[in-house]
Amino acid sequence: MSFAATNLKGANGGFGAATLLGGHTGFQEGQFILHMSSALSPKVSVFSELSLTARTDAGTGTPPATGFNTEVERISIRYAVDDRLKLSFGRYHTPINYWNTAFHHGGWLQTTISRPEMIQFGTSFLPVHFVGALAQGTFPARGMNLDYNFGIGNGRGSVISRAGDAGDVNNNRAWLAAFSVKPDKLYGLQVGGSVYRDEVSPATGLAMREWIQSGHIVWQRDPLEIIAEMSNVRHTAILGSATSNSQAFYIQPAYRLPVYEGRVKPYYRFEYMHIPQADTLFRLLPSYNSSTVGTRYDISSFAAFKLEYRYYNRRSLPRINGLFVQTSFTF
Repeated sequence: MSFAATNLKGANGGFGAATLLGGHTGFQEGQFILHMSSALSPKVSVFSELSLTARTDAGTGTPPATGFNTEVERISIRYAVDDRLKLSFGRYHTPINYWNTAFHHGGWLQTTISRPEMIQFGTSFLPVHFVGALAQGTFPARGMNLDYNFGIGNGRGSVISRAGDAGDVNNNRAWLAAFSVKPDKLYGLQVGGSVYRDEVSPATGLAMREWIQSGHIVWQRDPLEIIAEMSNVRHTAILGSATSNSQAFYIQPAYRLPVYEGRVKPYYRFEYMHIPQADTLFRLLPSYNSSTVGTRYDISSFAAFKLEYRYYNRRSLPRINGLFVQTSFTF
């Protein structure tokens, strides 16, 4: 459950709904997430993640819209040869961004109330979901602990914020490669990068070739948390030579205070996104920078309360100030 109050009047300027930016003050029911897993044999397993999200148009239309949208967020079958090689097929959170695979659906998992806008659910800067096949694994690599992901599958759908769940929209498969290291001698540190290649055929507008390069550096060792990521998305028109590069990054430090049994964790996040006007595929996304200051209080081992203030400085649009509150839990 969340509460939001902002000085925003009218449209939110391209931000995703999950950012909780809107023209009305009030409460909002969050996503209800279900995880299901089953071991089919010692080496074969199935995992799925379902979400129920409240609809703003509930009860309208003919027949009336339901109160919640049900979505299959992740579902896959995996064959684990060993830790060095695991093969799977299904729908995933695309492993080209640290946040996207470290914090799945369910606000309790992450320190903050919402995701960074560059990997927000429902927006299109990065492809959040991926449908296809993945090979992944870990090698000790003399204490460097090398993780890898290689994937091939359907690219973005005709609505570019969605994956090609019902099949690819063109005859070009998307592919990705991601690597990270977690040194034993610096326990808590993770450094990694990824590339993603696709051909995007939107429902309206020009088809584009898409290259995405991302990198991250993370320190996750209590009491300190630091997460920083940057991505560059390059679009080149298939018919013509028009090329654009859009960038986004964020940095988020947090520190668990040695009071109240370590239940209090203040945090700060700075975000930046630049969308050039030449990038017609991202024409609805905002260019902005923002600062978030907040505190997470762990009510118990399974429930948390979060309070944060956000400031958004948008290109050619009024600035936004907002206060946000959230309760989240797991069971």
